[in-house]
Amino acid sequence: MINPVLRMGDPRLLRVSRPVERFDTAELHALIHDMQDTMAHLNGAGLAAPQIGVDLRVVIFGVEANPRYPLVEPVPYTVLINPILEQLTQEEDEAWEGCLSVPGMRGVVPRVTALRYSGYDQYGQPIEREVSGFHARVVQHECDHLDGILYPMRIRDFSRFGFTEELFPDGSVAGDD
Repeated sequence: MINPVLRMGDPRLLRVSRPVERFDTAELHALIHDMQDTMAHLNGAGLAAPQIGVDLRVVIFGVEANPRYPLVEPVPYTVLINPILEQLTQEEDEAWEGCLSVPGMRGVVPRVTALRYSGYDQYGQPIEREVSGFHARVVQHECDHLDGILYPMRIRDFSRFGFTEELFPDGSVAGDD
């Protein structure tokens, strides 16, 4: 089922989400299915459960051939539950981001360039990956939602934040979750 995505200003997006305690349940599978439908409908690169009003530490992400991301490297589709992120470097990269909860806007956000993430899939099987580049950026963006952080909270230079059509009148930028 396609769910409405909460928008910035909704207080539910500012909460710290609860850990998932039981895996491989009908409720968890239904949540992930709804998240998949919603993300696909909006051509997103990722979605966090809080964005559809569910207060659980669940994110999904993945990019292959997506018209909104024509220039990014592929990111494998992943269900990540109760994630833990570990920085592998202090090196940061600044790049344009957007968010389905902040529609029509973009901003330049600093993110670490390499990290290790771990957690579980919907069946309770452990996941651990070391990633860099766009993959690392997507994971950080989605996991921020679990802690009540929206990307504008990370922007350092607000001269590089605004409405997409004003910043990029030729439609040349990608970067929504």
